[in-house]
Amino acid sequence: MKMKMNSQLSHAVQPSRSYPSGFAAWVLPLFLLMFALPMTSHATEEPDYKVVQKLEDIEVREYAAYTVAEVLVSGTAADAGSQAFPILAGYIFGKNKGERKFAMTAPVTQAAVPVKLEMTAPVTQTAAPGGFVVQFVLPKGVTQASAPEPVDTRITLRDIAPTRIAVIRYSGFWSEANYNQHLEKLQAGLRAAGLSWMGEAVYSRYDPPFMPWFLRRNEIWLHLANSP
Repeated sequence: MKMKMNSQLSHAVQPSRSYPSGFAAWVLPLFLLMFALPMTSHATEEPDYKVVQKLEDIEVREYAAYTVAEVLVSGTAADAGSQAFPILAGYIFGKNKGERKFAMTAPVTQAAVPVKLEMTAPVTQTAAPGGFVVQFVLPKGVTQASAPEPVDTRITLRDIAPTRIAVIRYSGFWSEANYNQHLEKLQAGLRAAGLSWMGEAVYSRYDPPFMPWFLRRNEIWLHLANSP
């Protein structure tokens, strides 16, 4: 399915275009924290995976289990990110009920203190009934059971089971044309290889808006049918 600019693509940033309302106030500072600060360690954490098959520009990856914080927002895709980012960023940066600690015996209790979590990549967005689901991947070792409980009830924590995903990676602008070109290439490559997919495409971005377009890492994911 092709992505429509106003219904399927988040922040379609092109030269000379202004950012959506609320973008500068929330998204740019968040991306600065996500990607500028981790540069000192030369890497931003992302979920573990291994490549099990190569189809020219397409990788078939097996992802290990990981956990996400997600929120469903209504409206167009162009607005979904700016709606979701402040909600999820608040959770990541301490708007939560603190680390969950489990005592060996009861009734020992411990008051929770709000905690800040490390940012990871990518930030994903997927079309869903009623709007768009935007996800932040939580750091390794954090599960739904151990993650800090969100204060904001709109946020859902979810464990993602191990899965097999077909991925096409590309650089360039966050534009409808660039997205559709690579989505069609991904789908055509899977058809040629006799592989089928299920569900909506997932648009994954790893870089901040100020990253030069030719250095950006953009990906489209399709969940393969009959994956483990």
